[in-house]
Amino acid sequence: MRKSARGLGALILIWAATAWAQGYPSKAIRIVVGFPPGGGNDIIARLVGAKMQESWGQPVVIDNRPGANSIIAAEFVAKSAPDGYTLLVNATGGMSVNPVLYAKLPYDSLRDFVPISMVGSFPLVLVINPSLPVNSVQELIAYLRANPGKLNYSSGSTAFQVATEMFKQMTGTDIKHIPYKGSPGSITALIAGDVHLTIVDTPPLLPQLGSGRLRALAVTSAKRSAAMPDVPAIAESVPGYEMVLWIGVFAPAGTAREVAAKLNAELVRIVGLPDIREKLAGLGVEPIGNTSAAMAEWIRREIAKYGPVVKAAGIKAE
Repeated sequence: MRKSARGLGALILIWAATAWAQGYPSKAIRIVVGFPPGGGNDIIARLVGAKMQESWGQPVVIDNRPGANSIIAAEFVAKSAPDGYTLLVNATGGMSVNPVLYAKLPYDSLRDFVPISMVGSFPLVLVINPSLPVNSVQELIAYLRANPGKLNYSSGSTAFQVATEMFKQMTGTDIKHIPYKGSPGSITALIAGDVHLTIVDTPPLLPQLGSGRLRALAVTSAKRSAAMPDVPAIAESVPGYEMVLWIGVFAPAGTAREVAAKLNAELVRIVGLPDIREKLAGLGVEPIGNTSAAMAEWIRREIAKYGPVVKAAGIKAE
């Protein structure tokens, strides 16, 4: 009888969870973003949120909580009720770089969240001031080796710094780091000739490339980017080099499997919509849409990859 009672109890719990998931969502959903309005994470959160609201008939509110490299937002969601009504849009920096950058982080990227799905990924771009007498990655490496410690680079975020330090470590070159607050300042410094090169994200860079004031040498993805097909990949000259940034959606750990599955199906559907794919392409973002397991494994690999780079370069949280 006891076994039968336990079996019946388990069936009732499964039925209740399924019934509850079928009724989800029944109220407003909040999507928390760790950056101010107007940035890449915010834009993607609003694209996704609008489609969810349209599909499910429930309000979707974007809640911007910027600060501390997205730690404030991530901690808030990690400690929220795991009911599917508070979600997080975060990216490479917050979920793969922060864990190897901070000795004490108030959340665990894998333990404290249920990965729902990645929305898209995009490469960074290695850019130089045209006054630098090089026209390719091979020529840049040769020039750097001939002038150790004489050149400098700007970075507008820790993730961009990691990308450049990884390039230095894999090519045996020495370039001095000069930090800036955000990509615009980093790019302005490069145009002014205050620095020699930078690795930066695509959106703030594109308006400058056609002006001739900057020269794009390569992208950081393993292969050439569809958004910039004429620009080689660093990996063509430095085999094995790769760093792409991604943006994805998370729910707090403990979220019911059925609710997480429903959210995943909806996100994958949204990412596959022609108008969303077109808008993402306009931002230089390649649509993804994957499983929770695939997303978790991706983050796990990145943490293992970036940890040694951060340690060897002595990168500290600012």
